[in-house]
Amino acid sequence: MIFSGQSANKVQEPIQQVPFTNVHFKDNFWAPRIETNRTVSIPSAFKECEKNGRFDNFALAAGLMKGEQKGDFSFDDTDPYKIIEGASYSLAVKYDKKLDAYLDSVINLIRAAQEPDGYLTTCVTNKCTRLSGWWGNARWERINSHELYNCGHLYEAAVAHFQATGKRTLLDVALKNADLICTVFGPDKGQIHRPSGHPIVEMALAKLYKVTGKKKYLDLAKYFVEETGRGTDGHRLSEYSQDHKPILKQDEIVGHAVRAGYLYSGVADVAALTHDTAYFKALTRIWDNMAGKKLFITGGIGSRAQGEGFGPNYELNNHTAYAETCAAIANVYWNQRMFQATGDAKYIDVLERALYNGVISGVSLSGDKFFYDNPLESMGQHERQVWFGCACCPGNITRFMASAPGYMYATQGADIIINLYVQSNGKVKTGSNTVQLAQTTQYPWNGDVKIKVTPEKLGNFSIKLRIPGWAKNEPVPTDLYSFADKQDGKYEIYVNGKLTSVIESNGYADISRNWKMGDVIELKLPMPVRRIQANEKVKDDRGKLAIERGPIVYCLEGWDQGDKHIFNKYISEDAQFSIEYKKDLLNGVMILKGSAKEVSLNGEEKEVPVTAIPYSTWNNRGAGEMAVWIPSSASAARPVPLPTIASRAQTVVMKAPIQNDAPLISSPEESTWGVNDQWEPQSSSDISKPYHYWWMKRGTPETLAYEFEKEETVSNVEVYWLDFDHYDGNYRVPEYWKLYYKDGENWKEVETKGPYTTLRDQYNKLDFAPVKTKGLKIVAKLQDGQSGGVIEWKVK
Repeated sequence: MIFSGQSANKVQEPIQQVPFTNVHFKDNFWAPRIETNRTVSIPSAFKECEKNGRFDNFALAAGLMKGEQKGDFSFDDTDPYKIIEGASYSLAVKYDKKLDAYLDSVINLIRAAQEPDGYLTTCVTNKCTRLSGWWGNARWERINSHELYNCGHLYEAAVAHFQATGKRTLLDVALKNADLICTVFGPDKGQIHRPSGHPIVEMALAKLYKVTGKKKYLDLAKYFVEETGRGTDGHRLSEYSQDHKPILKQDEIVGHAVRAGYLYSGVADVAALTHDTAYFKALTRIWDNMAGKKLFITGGIGSRAQGEGFGPNYELNNHTAYAETCAAIANVYWNQRMFQATGDAKYIDVLERALYNGVISGVSLSGDKFFYDNPLESMGQHERQVWFGCACCPGNITRFMASAPGYMYATQGADIIINLYVQSNGKVKTGSNTVQLAQTTQYPWNGDVKIKVTPEKLGNFSIKLRIPGWAKNEPVPTDLYSFADKQDGKYEIYVNGKLTSVIESNGYADISRNWKMGDVIELKLPMPVRRIQANEKVKDDRGKLAIERGPIVYCLEGWDQGDKHIFNKYISEDAQFSIEYKKDLLNGVMILKGSAKEVSLNGEEKEVPVTAIPYSTWNNRGAGEMAVWIPSSASAARPVPLPTIASRAQTVVMKAPIQNDAPLISSPEESTWGVNDQWEPQSSSDISKPYHYWWMKRGTPETLAYEFEKEETVSNVEVYWLDFDHYDGNYRVPEYWKLYYKDGENWKEVETKGPYTTLRDQYNKLDFAPVKTKGLKIVAKLQDGQSGGVIEWKVK
C-alpha cells in the first residue's frame, strides 16, 4: 500500500523488495566485504560464541551439561540467533556444506533447550539469580527482561534459515515459541498487558505472518505496537524504550536508538500489513524529527552513551557520538520500510548514507574486529574489538552484510525501481515479467552507471532510477545539512546511446518505454568533491565543514598526515581536492588530496598537505586521531597543547573501602578517559568532548584518581564538574568532595587553604599545602538520587 504522494483516485500496487538472493554483486567495493563476512566474520563470531559460553547456556538449559550460566546479559541468547540469520543468508547465496552442518548442530542445541510449552530464554530456564536484575524471579515478570527481544531474534533467524535451506527445524522452534507468547500477551483478561520492552518481536512476528499466513502473529505484533505508551497494568512509562506516550501521539525520536529503529520498523510493518494510515502519519512525524534534527552526517543515530540513545534536538557531538552500529542498521531497516510505504527516494537517500558510512564503519576490513559505537572524532582512544561483553553489534553486522544486495531493487506491479548502484547481475520478477539487469559501474568511486536490460517478455513498463540527493545539491532531505559549495546538479540519462529526457518524481527518473532485449541505460551522476555545512543549531559543527564525494563521507586520519595530528589543522572553504584511487591502501579506496593550514601554539600557520580517506575505513591501521568535521578557519583549530602533570597521568577509577569518606588502601579497578585530555569545556553540560561519569551510581561516594609517571610536587587542582539532565539518570555536581594524595600505600587528605567548591560552569579551584606524591584522588559524594562526573581535572 502507498500511503502518501500518490493519487487518491488511483489504486497503487504495493512496492516489493527484490530478494537479495536474486542480486549478485560483482564489484570491488561490496563483493569483497560480503565474502569476508562469509569467510571471516561469521566463523569468527561463532567462535566467540563458543569461547564466551553462548552455546553452553543452551546446553545447560537442555540438561546436557552442568554448571552456571555464562555471560552478563539476559539477551546473550540473541548472539547465536543473529549469526545463524547471517549464516543462513550466506548459505542461500553460496552453499557451504560445512556451515550447513554446523548450523544443524547449533539448532539441535537450541531445540533441546526449549521448554515443553515453547518457552526459550536460557538465563530464566537456568534460574540464573546473578542475572535476576534483568528478569526477576519468574517468566515475563519485567518489561526489560529482554525475553521478547530474544523471541524476536529467534524468529528472524528461523525465517532466514527456513527460506535459505527449506528446513523447518528452527522454524518449528520459533512457531512453538510464538504460539506461547500469543497466549501470554494480549488484550484479553488473564493475559499480560504491556509492550515488548526492547522491540524487534514486532518485525519478527510480521515475518512469521508472511511465512505462515497465520493472522494471530500479525495481531500480536499490532497489539505490541498499540500497547506502547498506554501504561496498562501500571507499568512505568519510559522515554528510554519509546514507551512514554502512544505512538500516534509521538513526534520526537527519543530514548535508546536501537530500540527506536526496531520499534518504528515494526510499526511500519504493521501499518503496511493492516493498511493503517494513522500509524504511518505518526512515523512520518518521527522520521522528520530524526532526519531533520538528530541524524549524523554518516547516517548514524543516537548521540549519547547514557541510555545508548538520543539527546535533545541538534545535539550531534562528534567526539562523544555514540552512533551504535546496531542503530545504523536499524536506521536502514526503518528507511527501507518507509520507502516501500511511499515510493519516495528521500528514504533511500538516508538509507544509502547509513549504508556506505555508518554501518560498514562498524566492522574492520579484515572482518574480525568491530566497533560498538562509531564516533566522528577521536584522539586515538577508540579501537575496534574482537568481541564485547554486550555483543549485539558483531552478530548484527554478520546478518546485515549478507543481505545487503536486497536493498538494491524493488518492484511495483510491472515497474522496476533501482535504488542502489553496484556492479552486479540481478533477476527481477515483476507482476508479469522477469527482467535481467546487469549493472556495470565503479560506483561509489565513479558516478557512471551502465545498465543492460534483458526482459523475458518484450513490453511497456517503467524503470525508475533513483537520482541521489547528493547529486542534486541535497545531502539529506531536510535542512540539517547543506552543501557549502553549490553545483548545477545536472545528471544525464542515455538510452541506447541517445540522451533522453525524463520525468522526475519523488526522487526517481522515470523511463517508460517498450523495453526489448539488450536495451542499455546509461546514468551519469556528477561526483565532485563537496563540502558540507551543518545547520547553525548544531553547536559542535559550527566553524567546521565535512567532506563528501558521492555517497562517501571522508575523514582525516592521523596516519595520513605528516605530524599524525588532525585537530591543529583547518581547511579553507574554497580549498581544492584531487582524487586518486589507491589500489593497495585499505583494500582499495579513493583518497582525496589537498592542503591545509597547521596552527601552532604561538599562532603561527604553515601550509601542509592533507589526505582524506573514507570514514568507513578509519582505524584499520591502528589507533590514531580522526575527524569528520574539519575547521574551516584558524579560530576553530586546536593547536597541539603542551603536556602537563595531569595529561601525562593515568586516570583510574579506584575500588576503595570508604571510612568517614576517606579511602584507605585501594587498588585500580579500571582505567578511564577524558578528564585529562586538555579540551576546555564550555559549560558543565558540555559533553561534546570526552569526560568521566559514574555510570549507574547515585548518591554514593565515588572516586577518581591520577597515577603520575613519577613523584610530583603539587599544590593546586582545578575540577570542572559535570551537570546535565538525562532521562536515564541526571548528572549533578556532587554534594561535597575531598582530595587525597598518595603517601606510600595510604591516602591522606590534603591540607586545604580554602573551601571545597561544587560550582557549575566553571573550574573549582583548590589550593593546598604542597605535597610530593605519585598520585591524587578525588572522593566525591554524589547527591541523593543523582549521578555525577568530571569533565576536566587539572593539576599544578
